Amino acid sequence: MKDLKHLIFFENLLENADNELVKKAQAEGGLALGYTCYHIPECLLNVGNCFSVRLRAPNTGSIDIATYYMSNYTCEYARALVERGIEGGYQFLDAMIGVDACSMMNRAMEHFEILKVNDKPNFFVTHCDIPFKVTDYTLDSYVKQMRLRVLDVLTEKYGVDTSEEAIREAVKEHNEVCSIISEIAGMRKAENPIITGYEFHVLNLVSYTCPKKLILPYLRETLEELKERKPDKVNPFRARVAIVGSEIDDPSLTKLIEGCGALVVSDRYCFGSTPGREIIELRDDEPALPQICLHVMQHSECARYIADEKVLQRRQTADRLAREYKAEGIIYEQMKYCDYWGFERALVSHIMHDEYGWPVLSIDRLYNNGNSGQLRTRVQAFVESLEIKRIHKEAEKNG
Repeated sequence: MKDLKHLIFFENLLENADNELVKKAQAEGGLALGYTCYHIPECLLNVGNCFSVRLRAPNTGSIDIATYYMSNYTCEYARALVERGIEGGYQFLDAMIGVDACSMMNRAMEHFEILKVNDKPNFFVTHCDIPFKVTDYTLDSYVKQMRLRVLDVLTEKYGVDTSEEAIREAVKEHNEVCSIISEIAGMRKAENPIITGYEFHVLNLVSYTCPKKLILPYLRETLEELKERKPDKVNPFRARVAIVGSEIDDPSLTKLIEGCGALVVSDRYCFGSTPGREIIELRDDEPALPQICLHVMQHSECARYIADEKVLQRRQTADRLAREYKAEGIIYEQMKYCDYWGFERALVSHIMHDEYGWPVLSIDRLYNNGNSGQLRTRVQAFVESLEIKRIHKEAEKNG
């Protein structure tokens, strides 16, 4: 297929957290708000003159200093963020919005404060408690957390407009991004898609890490470009897979999987499009903030949620997406030492095979895994097993 016009530009934007568009937005008076987790409603960080930057630590090398502070039994994503912060990589931020979603991320946010990784006079780190289940009282608590620990602090520190009108305007912009990404995601359902999983991963990541108003023109243009794009006459991939699991912010992992012949058609993981790129429907007769918080709680697929209905929801979502996008197998992945997804992967990878009938590859991995020979070998073997299953099915049909 013909290369996407802006793909190299998008890849360059992912080389640094403080990318070209972030610098441009700040030069125009914007406030950069860093965050790490879906449980901070992204649209709330784009009110007034603020813009959200979902934090990554691209091209991470040694994380020895962060390991000294946090131990080598904490997830490498949390350690990589602390390492990059100590190196000065997040000096550009005006605030760090953290959540107590897991103990490791909580410790990372604490070290942002303790080690004073940002010396801007008004820089602040805030922590928000996140519920374990969806009920009326947990929703009330969640709404109060977002108001008191995010919106009110932005107004107090920077004079940001966090009014009902400002929130709804931010949701409107957020929904346009979601609409574009969702429409592009739908193109992967085709028998011979006009976009690869790697390209989609890059597009989705820049929508998280760049100011919305500056990345939107490029996303709109790319959507129109894809509508005219012609697929390869012969599909170069040997199988179709869905990915489920913990945080993946490095598209080189998707490139590795696709380099083994498996087209990635669904991304149900942290930093993926599910959840995160669903349109937020707001009613006019109710305040926006409770509706936004309820939307996040209902759509969350985080293994932190332990209520029976949420446990079942995660399995059903993985099954639904794999079927909807015509996957032939599922890759369940988890970053090493991720407590929640460690339990989830170990159990549900078996359940998806035994109860839902899916071929499953179960892996735990490092933060930067794009050049792992061991992982490449395992994916190649999985692709071959999917091919064999397909051959046997076709033989049974013709037999």
